[in-house]
Amino acid sequence: MAIARFPGFVIDCPDAAALARFYGALLGWTAKVDGDWAEIRPADGGDCISFQQVADYRAPQWPAQTVPQQMHLDVIVEELDAGEAAVLELGASKAAHQPGTTFRVFLDPAGHPFCLCVD
Repeated sequence: MAIARFPGFVIDCPDAAALARFYGALLGWTAKVDGDWAEIRPADGGDCISFQQVADYRAPQWPAQTVPQQMHLDVIVEELDAGEAAVLELGASKAAHQPGTTFRVFLDPAGHPFCLCVD
């Protein structure tokens, strides 16, 4: 029996509203912004991802660990090429280092790495 429920997590970033809009558009979730804090939730009101604006934010350096990646998200897509086109249009950039063939690594607008994966 679990003693807790995982309601979501918080991502540090330089602009909480911008990053919430990016991931909200990527996942089709609704963004809610309140000053230096923002969150996204699915339509069913389930668990959320929150974004916390921090003044001295330093973007991760991936794959190097000069500034560790801190976290990364894996997002499932039906087709990698279509998913790539969509995230690039939303403001992501493709990472130079691509270590696999069943996933692709991108950097969100704040520099966090995330992967598009096929099932």
